[in-house]
Amino acid sequence: MSAKIDQVVIGLGKSGYSVVEFLARAGLKVLAMDTREQPPYLERVKEHYSNVDVVTGGLQKEVLLEANRIVLSPGVALSTPEIQCALKAGVEVVGDIQIFADHAKAPIVAITGSNAKSTVTTLVGEMAKDAGLNVAIGGNLGTPALELLDPSVDLYVMELSSFQLETTPNLGAKVATVLNVSPDHLDRYESYEAYWQAKHAVFNGCETAIVNLEDELSAPKDLSIKQIGFSLRAPSELNYGIVSHGEEDFLAIDHQALMKVDELKIKGSHNRSNALAALAIGQAAGLSLDSMITTLRDFPGLEHRCQWVRRVDGVDYFNDSKGTNVGATEAALIGLSSDVKGSIILMAGGDGKGADFGYLKGALSQVRVVIAYGRDQEKIESQLSQSVSVLRASTFEEAFNMASQQATPGDAVLLSPACASFDMFNSFEHRGQVFMSLVEAL
Repeated sequence: MSAKIDQVVIGLGKSGYSVVEFLARAGLKVLAMDTREQPPYLERVKEHYSNVDVVTGGLQKEVLLEANRIVLSPGVALSTPEIQCALKAGVEVVGDIQIFADHAKAPIVAITGSNAKSTVTTLVGEMAKDAGLNVAIGGNLGTPALELLDPSVDLYVMELSSFQLETTPNLGAKVATVLNVSPDHLDRYESYEAYWQAKHAVFNGCETAIVNLEDELSAPKDLSIKQIGFSLRAPSELNYGIVSHGEEDFLAIDHQALMKVDELKIKGSHNRSNALAALAIGQAAGLSLDSMITTLRDFPGLEHRCQWVRRVDGVDYFNDSKGTNVGATEAALIGLSSDVKGSIILMAGGDGKGADFGYLKGALSQVRVVIAYGRDQEKIESQLSQSVSVLRASTFEEAFNMASQQATPGDAVLLSPACASFDMFNSFEHRGQVFMSLVEAL
């Protein structure tokens, strides 16, 4: 390994493997490195790219210092000492999204935020499909970015995380947005400010920024960037919002009614905000209004995202397992409040990633009781019990049974954990599937 390495790829998960594949096919000398002894894609690299050297069980600083470039997977923090050492020595450190941006020939729509980015990314992608474009959708959602590169693509619609953006110095998107910012991943970032600043890398080199007018952290600091806004208030000139005519509310731009809010299949105020964001993004990307409205009327929403499961004995059950941070759970509670006649019984718990659950206090007015479970249940109880009744469960199934027993006709049982799932489940999808199975068994 004394010869100069073109590229060192750190992390052999899904995205890391896509980088190895891309760089090896380009004829570059690649070395893959992972702190784990048996990373998920190790055997696949050995099988398909035998010319790629692999180091597992740790990061070798002397190798990193000899690299022309380090490509860092999102799961590895920039603050890792070996990475910091390489940066100080002048070694370039990027992620797969930067390599993708350097090679993409079609315009990029880049969507980030603490919450709702998967819903809005999917919505915009479906709008583009309805408009007849060959659209590629991925990034943090679904397919890794480098696997999407294709000369026939007309538009890339990308969901991006703060972890991906912190290694993307020049994205150059046609349209970029930070949908919202709320505390998340504070176990990885030294402060809340460092977290949202990482998200703001989405605006680097962008043409148009889509701004949530109800979240001041959504706006780029560079005032020279063209901006289009959205909010749940009546819109000002060239911005998207809600207008009322008689007793009906409409999605609107500049006071021009576009469609009735009631025509949306996705319910709750947070989904109205998502629809307005998608309209603003679509406009900036050049999509036709007809295609966007058609998509909004037909879109059923995503699995595990405030997904209505079933009504049993007058109680509605909602699966919001993708609510993996306090901001997502806050949005779900506020969003459902207008659609639930009775009270909400909230199931919350798991790995809180260092979050302050007290952030939820302002959204608990319709919550009768919180059923806390998992690793951070004691923290949830201590931070919320002065605002709402909190009961603790030893297992997820016990939490579900307690929630069902607390609910009466007109109420809703909401699984919106405000936590990651990995203390008890394989993924948030697994958690949501278990919840839905328990509902179906009632």
